[in-house]
Amino acid sequence: MNQSSVQDSTDTKILNDILKAIDGEYTAIACYEILASQAPNADIKKRILEIRNDEIRHYETFWYLYFSLTDKKPTPKMTKQCSPDYKAGVLAAFIDEQETVDFYHKIARSTDNPIIKNVFTNTSADEQNHAVWYLYFLNLL
Repeated sequence: MNQSSVQDSTDTKILNDILKAIDGEYTAIACYEILASQAPNADIKKRILEIRNDEIRHYETFWYLYFSLTDKKPTPKMTKQCSPDYKAGVLAAFIDEQETVDFYHKIARSTDNPIIKNVFTNTSADEQNHAVWYLYFLNLL
């Protein structure tokens, strides 16, 4: 299948959703770096940085997926301000991770493209795991 066939068969909504996912991961990477620096101890800091590494992997996967579908390099942007303190940051991260799980499931269900479906289904499992960790951190407050 040539590039234009792939592009033609990929719904514009899916491409916009992939761009939104790229922006979300880009924002999480930045905010989780700040959040890790605010962590109350080394164990929590390490776990937040591990989550951040997952977000970097997701970002790279989505970036490459978008590029492979469109032959265009996405330009990520921050979608929200990072929370100014640890407690607010953990709560924001928990909510964001939960909303991201729903968003990624919606994307996976909305396409017949097996690659897109697989990428978003697998990534949503990571995001659910992250949400559980952030819920745990909230319970420690």
